[in-house]
Amino acid sequence: MRIDAPTSLGSITCPSARLVVADTGYLNLWSADAPPAVDEVMLSAIDDPALRESIRASADLAVVGPDAETAARSFDRQRGTWLYDVPGHAVEQLGAIFAQHCQAHEFDAWLERQEPRVAHRERVERAVRAGGSEFIMNGVPIVAIGDVPTDQEIAVTATSRDYGSIGVRWESVILTMRSTQPTSTRLLGHVGVDAARLSLIDADGLASWRHEEPIDGMADVAFWGRSVQEAAAGFGASLLTHPGEDGVYGWADLPVREAADRAIALQEWKQAGAGRMIAVDFRPHSHHWQIMAQVRAAKHEAGTIEVDGTRTMCLMTSWGDGFFPVSADHDADGHLVQVRITLGDSQRQAQLEEMYDRSGLD
Repeated sequence: MRIDAPTSLGSITCPSARLVVADTGYLNLWSADAPPAVDEVMLSAIDDPALRESIRASADLAVVGPDAETAARSFDRQRGTWLYDVPGHAVEQLGAIFAQHCQAHEFDAWLERQEPRVAHRERVERAVRAGGSEFIMNGVPIVAIGDVPTDQEIAVTATSRDYGSIGVRWESVILTMRSTQPTSTRLLGHVGVDAARLSLIDADGLASWRHEEPIDGMADVAFWGRSVQEAAAGFGASLLTHPGEDGVYGWADLPVREAADRAIALQEWKQAGAGRMIAVDFRPHSHHWQIMAQVRAAKHEAGTIEVDGTRTMCLMTSWGDGFFPVSADHDADGHLVQVRITLGDSQRQAQLEEMYDRSGLD
């Protein structure tokens, strides 16, 4: 299989020295220095009222006691001595299971509920103190890394590989911190993705991230699909000229209330007529909208924007969703040289090939 030369995706900055690698689609859940809030939009899709209440009652637990680190490592539920985002109904059960585990191995350790719940920014600090690590945010693993240079741009490159029947995809993404020679490698954890894209962002910059709230009070409405011409004629919409999007109609730069009303009207029109097929996208001018506009337009599906004095990057994985390993390479003096996100491997290739075979795609 052919491996191509590294491709430059741009650069980021990290003034706090704490870098977060996360699914871009989950950045709206970031609590900064406040206790985590429940995602009510996600809860609205859950039919079971008891389960909704259990998620609302989620707890953070600490493994404590003389053998805390050893017990937590062998229990192997989450990284470190913390169990975040445990649903309310599972807290007592998990405590009993952990007690049995400690009894069986003669560990002197137990679980304690943390009040208030642990803010996401504090979770970053704990991960950094562990040398960089994965932690859970609303049930999804993200990775935090410390020792990141604060006074320079950090180059981000990606290496692609020809995976035969499934085509050319990214094999890995590398963030270069120093020019020294790596002498050791450590797996930090896995970042979970179910929105097909990743963000590389400063931990303090995240506090200013506006995921859905428009920065300028404006929004776009875009729609496409089999019935797009009928809808465009009926609503007087124009063909949008966003780079990377063909056959998309709608309106740009509307006051956010007017844009929301038009998006709702399109949805109602779609539902009122049999066989009408369009997808409607309401796009407030948020940080998420800004960076996704760049991603859609870029040849390599990556973009950068400034967020509160930090430069952040979003990139498509080219593999869709999954759990992607994040590793750190250090030099002989223990300094962080580079961070590597492995996107393509033989197992992921085999899974995708099997999916293509089942679907008849080529």
